[in-house]
Amino acid sequence: MMPLAMANVGDVNIIRKITGRDEVRQRLAELGFVVGETVVVVSELGGNLILNVKESRVALDKTMAMRIMV
Repeated sequence: MMPLAMANVGDVNIIRKITGRDEVRQRLAELGFVVGETVVVVSELGGNLILNVKESRVALDKTMAMRIMV
């Protein structure tokens, strides 16, 4: 397992675990980041990630992406 922030652009990853406080995990789940879901890193710009999850594009900063293990 590795943090999503370390994944390469274009790689298809499966979410294995989400760490952090309950509020953080709940917010990520509302955005579509749930265990077992596939996520693709579309681009990285200044440490921030553009991700494709559940047919949607979502931008996350690096600290939030470090909480998502793939």
